[in-house]
Amino acid sequence: MNKQRILFALFLIYFVFAILLNSVGTVILQVIGNYGVSKSGASVLEGFKDLPIAVVSFLVASFLPRIGYKKAMLAGLALVTFACMAMPLLPSFATTKLLFLCVGVAFALVKVSVYSTLGLLAADRKQHAGMMNTLEGFFMVGVLSAYWVFGHFIDSADPKSQSWLQVYWVLAALCAVTFALVLTTEFDESTAAPPSGRGLAQDFAAMLRLFFKPLVCVFVITAFLYVLIEQSVGTWLPTFNNEILKLPAAMSVQVTSIFAACLAVGRLSAGVLMRKLNWYPVMNACVLGMGAMVLLALPLTHDIALDPDVGWSTAPVAAFLFPLIGLFMAPIYPGINSVMLSSLPKNQHSAMTGLLVIFSALGGTTGSLITGYVFGNFSGHFAFYLTLVPISIVLIMLYFFKREVDSGSSGIDSSAIISGQPR
Repeated sequence: MNKQRILFALFLIYFVFAILLNSVGTVILQVIGNYGVSKSGASVLEGFKDLPIAVVSFLVASFLPRIGYKKAMLAGLALVTFACMAMPLLPSFATTKLLFLCVGVAFALVKVSVYSTLGLLAADRKQHAGMMNTLEGFFMVGVLSAYWVFGHFIDSADPKSQSWLQVYWVLAALCAVTFALVLTTEFDESTAAPPSGRGLAQDFAAMLRLFFKPLVCVFVITAFLYVLIEQSVGTWLPTFNNEILKLPAAMSVQVTSIFAACLAVGRLSAGVLMRKLNWYPVMNACVLGMGAMVLLALPLTHDIALDPDVGWSTAPVAAFLFPLIGLFMAPIYPGINSVMLSSLPKNQHSAMTGLLVIFSALGGTTGSLITGYVFGNFSGHFAFYLTLVPISIVLIMLYFFKREVDSGSSGIDSSAIISGQPR
């Protein structure tokens, strides 16, 4: 296989889906103004995105190796291409929900396929960790780009303007180009083939049995909580900037790009850091840093007066300080994913990624719905202070995750976990 071409294709796929998935916060802000949707009503967009991810991952992840990772990627890209084209052609809140439904279904196919393909390309655990962090870093570059691409099409002077919908022609073209690249790239998936003589029902049962291993159980709970925190902040930060920090709509979206930039920088640099340091103290330091940023930045967001001439040089300090929480969030998700996946045989990566995707999707939806409810019924300040609860629990879960990795009580060979070589 041409590893460099395949990696480029995988990174481009993740770049495209980063823009689509993490546009939820921006789209929530726009549909509230365009279609008169309430905050709690708009928060269901996260569910339209995340619940299909969970359901489709649950149904297809165990036997995706039989279908083929390349075919799954192509199907996902084709689906979102047409969904993006529908947005400007049939503008409505119903079409917006349909878009995120399609994005969710497609991402379930894509994420399981991309993560599993990384396992086929990586020679050892260190290389796997490097690829994983680079992939997730590239994902955050896509998220960063999304804020500026959407911000370019938003008309801050007219909340009812639907000019922002034109961005979906750009995204449809990008999806089509990515589809062509994947179509013309050769993949060798032979090592991912399930054991001979095993049927679809047995593949599905094997995925369910994975969950009952102590290490896997602790891992998916930790991933669930992490995504809950990240989506709580990422999805509602544009609205927080607009309503609490009194920034214009377009600037509210663009300032949120600082959060995405911090995640991108953190994940791209984490690949180097994780090769030199033990993952556990790095994870603990990151979680403590997240909590510290919440306690440091949020007190600065109270009693901010509306300034019609506000700009980048006059924006509140909190607008630039709070997004720095992304630097501390960044290494956690790819770090725990790499520890988990590199401990498994390659033909189990699809099933394990399926479980990861399911709980990540549920975490994202839960975080968005809780934050949206608290934001609408109490205050934006209280909604973001509430993230301290899952942050504290993640710190505790990391201890149990480390203990299970060290003890090898998951039923997975402990030497495989330490060396990074699959059994």
